Amino acid sequence: MDDYHVIIIGGGAAGLTAGLYASRAQLKTILLESMIPSGQAYMTERIENYPGFPDGIAGRELIERFTQQATRFGLEIQQFTAVDRVEAAGEKKVVHAGEKRFSASALIIATGAQWQKLGIPGEEEFTGKGISYCATCDGAFFKDQAVAVVGGGDTALEDALYLGRLARKVYVIHRRDQLRAQKILQRKALEEPKIEFLLHTVVKEIRGEGVVKTLLLENLKDAEQKELAVSGAFIAVGQRPNTDLVRGVLALDDIGYIITDQDCATSVAGIFAAGDVRKKGLRQITTAVGDGALAAAAAERYIEVKT
Repeated sequence: MDDYHVIIIGGGAAGLTAGLYASRAQLKTILLESMIPSGQAYMTERIENYPGFPDGIAGRELIERFTQQATRFGLEIQQFTAVDRVEAAGEKKVVHAGEKRFSASALIIATGAQWQKLGIPGEEEFTGKGISYCATCDGAFFKDQAVAVVGGGDTALEDALYLGRLARKVYVIHRRDQLRAQKILQRKALEEPKIEFLLHTVVKEIRGEGVVKTLLLENLKDAEQKELAVSGAFIAVGQRPNTDLVRGVLALDDIGYIITDQDCATSVAGIFAAGDVRKKGLRQITTAVGDGALAAAAAERYIEVKT
């Protein structure tokens, strides 16, 4: 079994930042990630709200730069099909990945979250080409254009209100006849002249030529179908944190996010959580980077006390 000071699970912005900070602190650190990078930042075609890049940067390039910087300070990275199990009892934390086992004094969970998808034709094809799961990340690309927001909860209406400041027209598409968002958000959205609601309606297909051109909609009351011309669609039907690995090990909230304190410490001493997997108010690359630094610093302090 290979032994380290710190094990990090997850190779996105949070995990790589934690790896950078831990390695610079002269801690023997390994980062375990998926064979196929799948972090939200890596999959984002263009990032325009990360400081230091006034012209924006491709998500893949940004994560590659994070990786180069972290490994320059000695971070070891190994890729696995999956990390199977975490053992939290005792002084050492043990992580099982395939046939390999790794132990460390501190463990940082940075497995992120994934957007819930509609699972309809065209969604995968046009992701990054008009389909987005983050209005604050990609809204600026659709200035003075017509866009749609799919969903009826708080996130959907917050996205619609944000997009209303940029887009020419915003359609909110919701499968039920009533919205689920807070009343104050509903009132604000109803008062915004750019926002139009299409209730008891679902998106059946996303169509286009290279980029999104139209959405095929179906009215659930009468089964009538029609095409809606938009340049983009923002899917806001929820997120699912990647916490199956630590379910039953760490305290989670009702949705499944890891509950931490302000220093990213979890309910188990020596285990920390960083990035989108953690319960918090804002999930962006900037906050993931901050979490990674906090978690690594907290892990370093934990190890110093233990030794």
